[in-house]
Amino acid sequence: MFVIIGYLVALGCIFGGYIIHGGNIAVVLHALPIEMMVIGGGAIGAFIVNNQPKVLKATMRAVPTAFKGSKYTKARYMELMALLYDILQKARKDGLMSIEKDVEGPHDSPIFQKYTTVGKDHHVVEFTTDYLRMMVSGNLNAHEIEALMDSEIETHHQEEHAPVAAIARLAGGLPAFGIVAAVLGVVNTMGSVGQPPAVLGAMIGSALVGTFLGILMAYCIVEPFGGLLEQKAEDGSKELQCIKTTLLASMQGYNPTTAIEFGRKVLFSSDRPSFSELESHVKKK
Repeated sequence: MFVIIGYLVALGCIFGGYIIHGGNIAVVLHALPIEMMVIGGGAIGAFIVNNQPKVLKATMRAVPTAFKGSKYTKARYMELMALLYDILQKARKDGLMSIEKDVEGPHDSPIFQKYTTVGKDHHVVEFTTDYLRMMVSGNLNAHEIEALMDSEIETHHQEEHAPVAAIARLAGGLPAFGIVAAVLGVVNTMGSVGQPPAVLGAMIGSALVGTFLGILMAYCIVEPFGGLLEQKAEDGSKELQCIKTTLLASMQGYNPTTAIEFGRKVLFSSDRPSFSELESHVKKK
């Protein structure tokens, strides 16, 4: 909703200011289809050439998420930390081997099934169970597991930012495609120098619309869209960092209550539950 509102405000003010200043919007509308074909078609073609198929698919999957609210809310984080608390508490009371079945079969585990949001998130479950499995095996120490976690989070970060980088490159190229459209319009105008001034003026105006559209699409539409996707990608990495910090705190000997407090401190302040909120939620669960 906010994305649509933002676009409406931006485009409304730009074109409204043009009309109020005495501009003839018919000139822009007349040139719009052809200029958009040149700019949009050229940009889409270059976008396909510039990115691997996996990045194109990731971008297509990422685009709809920009129009939805973030799934990384305070309620989700409280559920995540309650899940971690339950697992660590069971391991502390009954030993690490007691969680082996939960780790090997999370889809059949009563603990994971109790938390319907994070317990069904593939990335959360896989990341958590992979490192719990290493903790159960006892073959790696905390520093070695931390290094592996950092590598996996970095890989996740790169994957999530691939669509962001692709859209940023697209935004950077749109003004150039606008210039291409303008140059083609000027070439067309130069081939009609014998026409009356009114006709030549309309043709030059249509050519300049290309430059205008290229810059408008780059800095008013595409680049802000890429910035929004980047913020959403950062939220996803923050969740994995919360799991990482909690599990490492447990490996270093802290009790489950203290371990999830370590994880809570990693979260952004806007989404971070307070200590009392988290404690109440965990006890309730």
